[in-house]
Amino acid sequence: MEVGFIGLGLMGRPMALNLMKAGHKVHVWSRRRESMQPLLDAGAGECASAAELASRAEVVISMVADAPDVEHVALGPQGVAEGARPGLIFVDMSTIAPAAAQAIAAKLKARGIEMLDAPVSGGEIGAINATLTIMVGGDAAAFERVKPAFEALGKTVSLIGASGAGQVAKACNQILTGVGVAAVAEAMNFAKKSGVDAAKVREALLGGFAYSRILENHGQRMLDRNFKPGFKAWMHQKDLRIVMEEAHRLGLALPTSAATAQMLNAMVGSGLGENDSIAMLKLLERMSGGEGQD
Repeated sequence: MEVGFIGLGLMGRPMALNLMKAGHKVHVWSRRRESMQPLLDAGAGECASAAELASRAEVVISMVADAPDVEHVALGPQGVAEGARPGLIFVDMSTIAPAAAQAIAAKLKARGIEMLDAPVSGGEIGAINATLTIMVGGDAAAFERVKPAFEALGKTVSLIGASGAGQVAKACNQILTGVGVAAVAEAMNFAKKSGVDAAKVREALLGGFAYSRILENHGQRMLDRNFKPGFKAWMHQKDLRIVMEEAHRLGLALPTSAATAQMLNAMVGSGLGENDSIAMLKLLERMSGGEGQD
């Protein structure tokens, strides 16, 4: 397919490269040319605006920071809607609020453009290895048309439901991963402060009901003091903010999510926002009287 890609950061760049490896023709646009350069070097087509990109593509994918960014590239001046050729499908793979995804989809629908919300899980490693989990909301026929592109990016691709449903699934994912990181960080800090070898504790827990991929992967990274970001703490903070705003809108009690959101707020406020979210361990160490250093 002819695919346009907007958002060439930590996740977007390897995703666009994987589309090219799968044989899709990729066109790119970015406000900063240096972001496009690795894709241009690999053979992607360069566009001067999101509108020009949309005029060349059957599918346009965005992977940007938050809902205002999605709305800007989709509906702003020189945005996707201004240049879209008939039948274009706009796919937003960012993580934004379900209500925002539905509102943007409705505005695009009024201009003859189908939108799929298709947030992902798997982090930078999943983006590089094309093993992302992709959760999709929107029209089933549009999903089937875009599926070959999704399959070039991930190993688990699921149509969850109507517009916004993909973002609901992603919010659930962020609850589980956020609370999971907090739980593993607390356990590792508890073991260490108790004078016990945290590595041996982790090894023992992996054999029982406490097993999780977060304990297996992120637990080891905590032991290794490897806080290099695969998913930055400020991004996880933003995602839990979405969760809590939706909880307020729906009148839901999400107590463990709320506590985790506060920990992420504290991480960002104490200068740990550019670390991986697993640096929550460092925050807990500081709170427990330790240094919390790398």
